[in-house]
Amino acid sequence: MPFETITPPNRLYRQVADQLRHLFDAGEFAVGDRLPPERELAERMGISRPTIREALIALEVEGRVRIRVGSGIYVAEPPRSPAAPTTGEGPFELLRAREFIESAVAEEAARLAGPHDIAAIDEVLARMSDDAHPNQTIIAHDRDFHTAIAAILGNSVLVRVVGDLFDQRMTPFFTRLSSYFENSDSWRSALAEHRAVRDAIAEGNPARARAAMGDHLRKSQDRFSRSFSTPGVRQGVVSKEVAGAR
Repeated sequence: MPFETITPPNRLYRQVADQLRHLFDAGEFAVGDRLPPERELAERMGISRPTIREALIALEVEGRVRIRVGSGIYVAEPPRSPAAPTTGEGPFELLRAREFIESAVAEEAARLAGPHDIAAIDEVLARMSDDAHPNQTIIAHDRDFHTAIAAILGNSVLVRVVGDLFDQRMTPFFTRLSSYFENSDSWRSALAEHRAVRDAIAEGNPARARAAMGDHLRKSQDRFSRSFSTPGVRQGVVSKEVAGAR
């Protein structure tokens, strides 16, 4: 059975997950089979690799695939008590929304920030620096950083929107994705990006603040986009699996 081209508009990652699950149930991929690489799936379905990534994570949360970093994605034995399908926005959709909204918020914050606002941001950054690895406490401080910037605008709706968008990462979906790619190195990079946003706001440079926030959230997306598989590993086996699925 060939893969079908995915068409918008409704939750592309959900359509991809549904199609893959159907292929599993139809026997096109047996338990233990390795799926084609994300890049190939994206090309054959005519969609982006982040959407494929979201679909695979959704299927892993449901127990339908196993992700082995450095090896690939494998079909799993269906669980006896299947989890409900993952719904809602995918991590990349959320991060893109945050990039759009929070870049504008940072730009305006640079125009309005006073010494007390910078002091509040510095206090949060100090707490964020206390641990070299992301954990629930550090993530809460991360949230405080972003809402502290929104608070500079004096608009409670914006504070709530920024906080609510951040809180949507507190799901099994986002947590599973984060578990593969967030570590001490990624946290140090993210912390440096936070400080760049702070410095631009403290300098009163709107363009630089907008760029720094956009850069931070784009790099967050990049960190979650790294391949699960080592390039070139077992490509011959993958080719056979793909041929068998046609």
